[in-house]
Amino acid sequence: MPRTSETPDLPQALTGIGGTALGVALLRAQESRRPDRLFDDPFAERFLAAVPDGGSPWAADRTSGASSPFTAFHRLVADQVAVRTRFLDDALLAAARDGRTQVVLLASGMDTRAYRLDWPAGTTVYELDSADVLTFKRTVLTEQGAAPRCRCVEVSADLRQDWPEALAGAGFDPGRPTAWLAEGLLYALPSEGADLLLERITANSAPGGFLAFDHAEDTDALRAARAQVAPELVALWQGGPGEPGPWLAEHGWAPEVEDVAEAARGFGRPAPPAFDPDRPGSARGWLCTARLTA
Repeated sequence: MPRTSETPDLPQALTGIGGTALGVALLRAQESRRPDRLFDDPFAERFLAAVPDGGSPWAADRTSGASSPFTAFHRLVADQVAVRTRFLDDALLAAARDGRTQVVLLASGMDTRAYRLDWPAGTTVYELDSADVLTFKRTVLTEQGAAPRCRCVEVSADLRQDWPEALAGAGFDPGRPTAWLAEGLLYALPSEGADLLLERITANSAPGGFLAFDHAEDTDALRAARAQVAPELVALWQGGPGEPGPWLAEHGWAPEVEDVAEAARGFGRPAPPAFDPDRPGSARGWLCTARLTA
């Protein structure tokens, strides 16, 4: 899709959580072109095409040639993003079909699950992110004639502020069973920030609430690969909560944690290089679901 005068700029294209949204869109677009793809995101490529020249290195390098600075980064994380996307797709759909038809996508970025998944009738998906990210995404999807496959509610909020208030103002009911998604988020928070995020999720969850997320450690190889893309991405990893299982249990959640390498093998993929336990210097990566027990 060519950029039009009505397509808004994305000023956060290289900063923080919002800045990684286009990088994830790039990886999802590449996965969607594979004949053995784990999912199909027909909109990911459109977000990249809508960014003006120079607006983001992620958008500028959609082909990832051999000489690209993205090559090392993609080699390390592409399979991890593909596997986590499919894993979290399946987890959220299962939760919604089990009666948790109120779904909250935290730091939703270029997530298009509201548009591409087969949600059960009565599902409401709340997309929470900054106003500029939400506006950019909505404009691109509207130009494509895309329509959500559920009730989709945008919530403009900063996760560093009182986002539960903004969520409630958009119609969210904490008394209803809810499925929460925190994808590509926890490792970018300091430990105290991850604690606060989970405390707020817990405080706004009815018994039986459901949470799905991914988490990963950082490594020298990952830091070096991010530095080749953009220097500001080096500090993206802040550590998050550490081991996700004990952390969830401490906050009243019953966790189910799967190693990302094992999940990849379950989908017929090799272990992602950055998280392959057979490779020296690799990191641990996890895919997690949990149910509120308190």
